[in-house]
Order: sequence, then structure tokens, then C-alpha cells
Amino acid sequence: MTRRAKKLVLLTVGCFFVGLGALGIILPVLPTTPFLLISLWAFSQSSDRFHDWLYNHRVFGPPLRDWSEHGVIPLRAKVIALSTMSVSATVVILFSDVPWFGLAGMLGLMAIGAGFILTRPSKRISDQI
Repeated sequence: MTRRAKKLVLLTVGCFFVGLGALGIILPVLPTTPFLLISLWAFSQSSDRFHDWLYNHRVFGPPLRDWSEHGVIPLRAKVIALSTMSVSATVVILFSDVPWFGLAGMLGLMAIGAGFILTRPSKRISDQI
């Protein structure tokens, strides 16, 4: 893939995930910040201008800066992520024919993800004092 084609693909990916992130602000079931983090990464590989725009955006910028500078996952995002994992696990357990080792693997990976989410701060340390 040529450099120009790679840049175009990454710009497209970045714009797509900014759109999903924007929808996440309106729709509570979509996680805004992870989509914006993907966008930020894609823009960092393709366009300094779009990267700086997103990182310093009035609405989108604060959660990106909180994650980048402090490792913060907001409480609302934690609740949505853990709720979605719980509902997904319940649906798979109750309504699928996945073998026990598949369920164990899925639940193990979800537990690792949940542990990671729960060990991140919900607020900046300076906001907690």
C-alpha cells in the first residue's frame, strides 16, 4: 500500500470513528471515548491537523486528554461497559450453544477487561482532593 493510500484509509477510519463517537454522546449504548481514541490514533498516523483538532476539541477533547494524561475512564463509561459485558455474557450463556470452554474463555476475557476498567481512576487525582 502506498503512503498516500495508507494516509487516506487512516483519515477515513478516523472520520468514521469520530462519527460513531458523536453518536455515542446522543445514544447511551455507544461508548464515546473508545471510538474517539481510535480516531485520535488514526489521525496521529495520518494528519497532525485532524489530530490536534480532535485532541483540543471543546466537546471531544476533555475525555481524550483525561485518558492520555491521567488514565481516567469516567464512571459513566465504566457503568456502560460493565453493563454491556454483563448483558452480553448473560445472553450468550442463556441462548447459545457455545461449548463450556468457549464460555469459560469468553468470561475470562471479560473478567480481564472488567478488571482493567475497574482499576482505572474515574476522576483525575486533582479532582478527587
